[in-house]
Amino acid sequence: TSGSNVLLIVSDDLRTSLGCYGDTLANSPNIDQLASKSQVFLNAFAQQAVCAPSRTSMLTSRRPDTTRLYDFNSYWRVHSGNYTTLPQHFKSEGYYTMSVGKVFHPGIASNHTDDYPYSWSIPAYHPFSFRFEKQKMCKGEDGRLHANLLCAVNVTEQPGGTLPDLESTDEAVRLLKSRASDGAPFFLAVGFHKPHIPFRIPQEYLSLYPLDKMTLAPDPDVPERLPPVAYNPWTDVRKREDVQKLNVSFPYGPIPKDFQLRIRQHYYAAVSYMDAQVGRLLSTLDALGLTDSTMVVFTSDHGWSLGEHGEWAKYSNFDVVTRVPLIMFVPGVTASHSSPGASTFPFIDVLTQPEYNARVIQNTVELVDIFPTVSNMTGLPALKECPEVSFQVELCTEGRNLAQTFHQKERGRNPDILAFSQYPRPSDTPQNNSDLPDLRDIKVMGYSMRNRAYRYTVWLGFNPRTFQVNLTDVHGGELYMLEDDPGQDKNIYGDHDHIMLTKKMASLPPVRFNWLQ
Repeated sequence: TSGSNVLLIVSDDLRTSLGCYGDTLANSPNIDQLASKSQVFLNAFAQQAVCAPSRTSMLTSRRPDTTRLYDFNSYWRVHSGNYTTLPQHFKSEGYYTMSVGKVFHPGIASNHTDDYPYSWSIPAYHPFSFRFEKQKMCKGEDGRLHANLLCAVNVTEQPGGTLPDLESTDEAVRLLKSRASDGAPFFLAVGFHKPHIPFRIPQEYLSLYPLDKMTLAPDPDVPERLPPVAYNPWTDVRKREDVQKLNVSFPYGPIPKDFQLRIRQHYYAAVSYMDAQVGRLLSTLDALGLTDSTMVVFTSDHGWSLGEHGEWAKYSNFDVVTRVPLIMFVPGVTASHSSPGASTFPFIDVLTQPEYNARVIQNTVELVDIFPTVSNMTGLPALKECPEVSFQVELCTEGRNLAQTFHQKERGRNPDILAFSQYPRPSDTPQNNSDLPDLRDIKVMGYSMRNRAYRYTVWLGFNPRTFQVNLTDVHGGELYMLEDDPGQDKNIYGDHDHIMLTKKMASLPPVRFNWLQ
């Protein structure tokens, strides 16, 4: 639909813990309802499982080896290339572009301006109450306030009587109302902070997840054959006061089981709280008569471990942290236009579940695919594929345009469609900065490829000054056959796999994997 508006919703640290992804524990009725009118990509993967690198990659459609951002400490336009972003592309085509909440990673990574004025028509909005997020805001059993991981609160007692995602939704609703009467098409990006830690959320959402209904991860132990370089020691989780009290040994833990259940409970509650905000946005589209002219994309920057492999947080290459929801609603394509007076997205109270029936795509896709796909589906000029080296090319894509998936039935599994992720490490064994090494400290890069049959990861020597990878310097490997081992716990990697798979990858299109050059 040419000239249609775009609403891009990005959740922070959201794994596929949603009803529409088959998670029976999750209460996510509003996102499930969106999914029921959308195309749902069941196997979508982030390019690096940490906020700034993933968001920069997604919004420029370049892989981390092209943005050269593996940490939080550089701005791509200065550091690698002056790449055009997704919102900037829409802005240059006459769209009014707006950013609310956490879209770009704030700070140096987006020039302390969220890439304004390149990407946005007006300065980016950040909720005032976010400044309290990392402070001592959580009532402990001692009645005092702490900087805890688990932080369910009475919203009326919070500064300003609000929370960041409530404020962001208010602002996004206000912006939608201001655009509804304006002729220019708009591109509105809304970045929710939850379920990112700390779990500072309205306490009533905990009631959806009674502790006696919560279970541990199915695979709570560190896999026997996991190379130590692959393990992430979840340092950010350890720093919270309530976790510090547990005196958990570094790096492998484990966290006591009763506390594991509470972390899982709070994560799911945070997802349901965020789902309600998505519901508020979508019902506003309906109320303003914008649904039939607005493409909606819902996704996340990466997932989050909830005890799988004895890990917490992100910072690794496993599916639980690289796999993300990706849902695309295209009016008139994924759902017919609404009939007069009918509501496409009525707000759903979390206690009543909608029926759920979506068009699903099973083959793997990647976050770098969003930019070329959204451009195409809204009638903007198609992006050309990046050449092998594209530091000098402002506008191109290292992803795939998925437009044809909306019009053709998927013909079974295509094993040649691969998703690539990567993660840097400062050392071969877990240490304090293993989760998030600064560029200068990176010594190993774990490159991971995932198709419908396997996940294959190889940890290779990396020089952070030249950005060169040494293919002969192998620090570890992982190979998981997904049919027998969907949780990725039985590593069957051996040297012959490395030779065989390196050969197979040499035959892939070069832009897919810069480290083969």
